[in-house]
Amino acid sequence: MNVCIIGDGLTSLSLAKNLINKKINVHIYHEGKNNISANRTIGISKSNFEFFKKEIYNIKDKWEIKKIEIYSEKLNDKIINFEEDADNLFFMVKNDKLYKSLNSQLVKSKFYKKIKIKNNNFYKELIKKKNYDLIVNCLPKNFIEKKYFLKKIEKKYNNHAYTAILKHNKLKNNTATQTFTKYGPIAFLPISETETSVVYSLDTNKNNYDKKKVVNLIKNYNSKYIIKKISKLDYFELRSSNLRQYYYKNIVAFGDCLHKIHPLAGQGFNMTIRDIKVISSIIQNRINLGMQLDLKILEEFERKTKHINFIFSSGIDSIFKIFNFDKKIKNQKLNKIMQLIGRNKVLKSKFIKYADSGINS
Repeated sequence: MNVCIIGDGLTSLSLAKNLINKKINVHIYHEGKNNISANRTIGISKSNFEFFKKEIYNIKDKWEIKKIEIYSEKLNDKIINFEEDADNLFFMVKNDKLYKSLNSQLVKSKFYKKIKIKNNNFYKELIKKKNYDLIVNCLPKNFIEKKYFLKKIEKKYNNHAYTAILKHNKLKNNTATQTFTKYGPIAFLPISETETSVVYSLDTNKNNYDKKKVVNLIKNYNSKYIIKKISKLDYFELRSSNLRQYYYKNIVAFGDCLHKIHPLAGQGFNMTIRDIKVISSIIQNRINLGMQLDLKILEEFERKTKHINFIFSSGIDSIFKIFNFDKKIKNQKLNKIMQLIGRNKVLKSKFIKYADSGINS
C-alpha cells in the first residue's frame, strides 16, 4: 500500500510513523519548513499515551500529571479536583521535542520519504496520476480542502488562546490547574520541576489584549510559582469545526482538517490520536485477513468515528457555554452547583474515563 500524507505537523508525523510500523510506504508532502513553536505543549491522556507507545513511538521526554484542580475566580475556591490513586491522569509533552523525535525516527525508515511541494499544480497532478492508494490531507486551506471539504459545522468563539512557558523555582510539580476567570479560562500545565506551560483563552469579543497585559494577567493568576522568566507569547484564534463528510474517493481529511475544539479541556490532539487508533485498527484487520486496502477503509473509518467525534466536540462546546454564561451572571449559584457535582465520586470517575478514552470509555 502506498499512502500520501499532506502536511508536516504532529498529526502527519504520528500517522506516518504508525503506518510505516506496518511496513506501508508513506510519502509526506509539505509546503515548506514547519516552524513548530517551542512554547506550545500538548497533554496526552493515559490510554492514548499507551497506544502511542505501543503503535507509534515510545515518548521518552514527557512529564507526569497526577492531579487536576479546577478553580473559580468568582467563588475564590476550588470547584473540583481529579486524581487517580498512585496513577497518572495524563502526560505533558512539548510540541517541538515530539516533532523532532518523530522526524528522527521516520527518516531512518526505508518506507518513508519526505517531499517538498514545489508548484501550484501539485494537487491537481497528485489526484490525476493516482499513484497512491490513500491520500490523507492534514494541511488546512490548501486546494484539496477548498475543493472537497468545505462543508462543515463551524463556530467562532471570539476567543484567542495565548501560550507561554514559565521558568520558575524548582518544586514538586505534578498538579495541573485551571481557573475560570472573568476574562476566560487559564491553565497551568507542568512540564518539569522548573517549567510550566500556560494556556490562557481570553474573550476578545469586546476587549483587546496586548502581550504586556496578557503577561500581567498570567502573573496575577499565578499563585504557585516563583517565576524567573516568561517565554515569548504565542497566540491563535479559537474556532470549533466538524466536517460533514470525512472523505472523497480515496482522499480523507485528518487532524485539525477533520475537527477542531476549544482547548479548555486539552482534548484536541487526543481526539486525533483516537482517530489514528481507529484507522490503524481497520487497516491492520485488513492486512491480517489478506484483504485489499481500498476505499472501504475510509467508509468504515467515517462510520466508526464521525458520530463519536461530533458528540465529543459538542460536549466540549457545552462546557465552554456553561462557563461563558457564568461570566455574565453576577451570582455564584452555577459555581456552587458545579462544586457540589465535583464532590460526587461516581461522576468524577466517569469524567476521568471520558477525558481519558472519549465517549467509548
